Amino acid sequence: MMDLPCVQWQDHVAQKWIGLDPELKETLTSQLEVDDLFKCALTLTTQDDLDFVRSISSGYSALKDAELAAKCREKGNCSFKTRDYPAAALHYSQGICFAHQGLEQLSLCYANRSAALYHLQHYQESLDDIDKAIKNSYPSHLLHKLEDRRTQCLKQLSVGQKAKEDHHNPASMYHKASDRVKGASVGLLTFGICPQGAVGFSSAKGRHLVAAERMAAGEVILHDRPYSCVLIPGMEEVKGKGGRHHTDREVLFGVEHRRCHRCLTETPCPVPCDGCSYSRYCSTSCQRDAWEEHHRWECPLGAELKTMGVMSQLALRVALKAGLKNIQMARDPIRDEHTKSEPSGLNGESSDPCTSYYGDSYPSVFHLQHHLNRHSPEVRFLCAVTVAALFLKLSKAGPPPASWDLSGLLGADRQSPDKEGGTADWTSNLWLLGSAVLRHILQLRCNAQAILMQQDTGDWFHKCERAANSPVQSSREIRIATAIFPTLSLLNHSCCPNTSLVFSTGTSLSADFSESVTEHRSTARRVTVTVRASKAITPGQEILHCYGPHSSRMATRERQRLLQEQYYFLCQCEACTLQQQQQQQQQEQEEEEGSEGRQQGSGVGGSPQSGLLCDKCKGSLKKSNEDGGKGFVCSQSSCAHRVSLSEVSRRLQEIKVDLEKAVDLMERERPDEALRLLRRTQSHPGLTFAETHPVQGELEDATARAYATMGDWTNAASHLERSAVAIGSQYGEDSIELGQQLFKLAQLHFNGGARGPALSVIPKVRQLLCLHVGPLCHEIQELQAMEDCLQG
Repeated sequence: MMDLPCVQWQDHVAQKWIGLDPELKETLTSQLEVDDLFKCALTLTTQDDLDFVRSISSGYSALKDAELAAKCREKGNCSFKTRDYPAAALHYSQGICFAHQGLEQLSLCYANRSAALYHLQHYQESLDDIDKAIKNSYPSHLLHKLEDRRTQCLKQLSVGQKAKEDHHNPASMYHKASDRVKGASVGLLTFGICPQGAVGFSSAKGRHLVAAERMAAGEVILHDRPYSCVLIPGMEEVKGKGGRHHTDREVLFGVEHRRCHRCLTETPCPVPCDGCSYSRYCSTSCQRDAWEEHHRWECPLGAELKTMGVMSQLALRVALKAGLKNIQMARDPIRDEHTKSEPSGLNGESSDPCTSYYGDSYPSVFHLQHHLNRHSPEVRFLCAVTVAALFLKLSKAGPPPASWDLSGLLGADRQSPDKEGGTADWTSNLWLLGSAVLRHILQLRCNAQAILMQQDTGDWFHKCERAANSPVQSSREIRIATAIFPTLSLLNHSCCPNTSLVFSTGTSLSADFSESVTEHRSTARRVTVTVRASKAITPGQEILHCYGPHSSRMATRERQRLLQEQYYFLCQCEACTLQQQQQQQQQEQEEEEGSEGRQQGSGVGGSPQSGLLCDKCKGSLKKSNEDGGKGFVCSQSSCAHRVSLSEVSRRLQEIKVDLEKAVDLMERERPDEALRLLRRTQSHPGLTFAETHPVQGELEDATARAYATMGDWTNAASHLERSAVAIGSQYGEDSIELGQQLFKLAQLHFNGGARGPALSVIPKVRQLLCLHVGPLCHEIQELQAMEDCLQG
């Protein structure tokens, strides 16, 4: 992952740190203000450092390239010939991004993409590409092809409009959504914190969100949009034909190839940046807004930014969007230390800006805690030198836009831009931008938010029955971007949160819950996050969400260690406290019972539960207190069979490999071989799982997929029910994970014509999906269509 700078730059800065004079190291380490750290790093950043950045960035070129454009078009042609139209469209889009404006190569790529889009039934987009091809000097002797395709597109659009008006087939609800974000719906949202929520402050918790009134489970607490976000390059989202291990597969397309670099909307026909080959957008509106916000500066720094990593680019993007004027306005309240006072009450009733809430405006981001003194000296130095290098590159980019004019904000003791162009002292004020970027990169360690999407991993369907049965969609959650959300950042962590988050792209926002005003409003679509109460929240109770380490996925000590390392606090949430008490009680009980009692634990796997069963008597295995706890012992005293930790680890790794092989076989349409492999894996002696063990759930899920791919809906449903048992045990009976698994089960029952089981499971699925993603998500609509069909 590209969160941090590339390894070469990290090593370069590490060597620079090692070579520093001890007194200079002490000076850097003792800096308590971000401004001072940045200025110090700026004096240490040399031309050699900038030359090194240039040398390593050559491998991350973002320039236009006619030769690469031609190669992409050739790859697209190969995919087109094999009727892999999605891959063809992506290759042609790559060619469009590499091609220079006004040249024939660009027109050929647009024309070819229009053909791929036609076969993908994106008729309007195909028409748009036809127009762009002609605009970019498409060869006149080939124009008849485009005109013929234009006629066909117009004909299909006319037929499609009529069909849309008459079409009421329930199975049509099973189309793939263009952008499934944890099942989120895309529409008009009301931005801000709901009236039942309030912002509070305490010295222990900082700014946080509490319930002013009771909130019911499933109720929307807030909608927020990121101040800025950056796509994570290289994240696999679309595979070429042949599966992940197939030798004929040429390329893996990352999220940066098919999502808008501003609003993250998935698009089959991205609009390229005119200046670089990397950035692309879903529309000219997003392209224009991105240019005004940040890309006018990023465009010439494309390669350097990719070497510096996502966090550096996001920090820079936040500062560029704000501009010097807003940075200076945010800085002014904290210049006078005498204005700080102890806060009181809710809603930021304090003159200290660090305790106040500013809605989605820049001050809300600026005043997030940066924890400068808690970062290690090496991390501080890496961040500071990285920002200094970017600053020096940026300072040569030319004068700022007019909106950055600081006249009127600068006091008499500060130099102001000249009256003629407002640019004479541009570089003298630019250090404010550099300091803000450093501040943001330090903040992001504790305040960056991963944007998660549901990625389709393949449909479960019987090839011969595809027309008769709707696909059962399998998906996994992937991280596609990193963002900073002004309002979401108010929520503190809990390992057992009382909220559920869902991300949406292409969302329009209506009037605010609150009256907060940003310094930049846009008419373009945006990515948003919706926070819902996952359980009832009483007045005065804090509203919490999980930063990553969750009680259903990780042991208490491991969670606390990770949270301490990244977020600088020892978690004492309800889950951590309860589990620590249980472990202490268990330890005291074992000490009282002695060694004999320690071998007679009850339940699956004892405490903590292992989920492993004895291969001899099928009794539960529990951790052994002998040999330093590096093994398991049967809980049945009459058996007392032992299994070493190394044997368990080896077997788990073998099962993981077998699961990957089985999935690959299914992707290559060889489900019968996958099923035989899964059967052998489950019958292998040496390690048996309880039905609640996560690995058993994965095995049952893969087996269900194999049966479904073969069209055996009954056996598929049977195994998926067993998988749901493990999911429910791991994540909880009211979890979104269980809701997603039961949604697949409903689809299997529907496809198999099992009317009773389908109607039985649909209400539970509807309840869980409404709780976590709301009643307007497309899965709810599919459930309703199934229910209407089964009851009709």
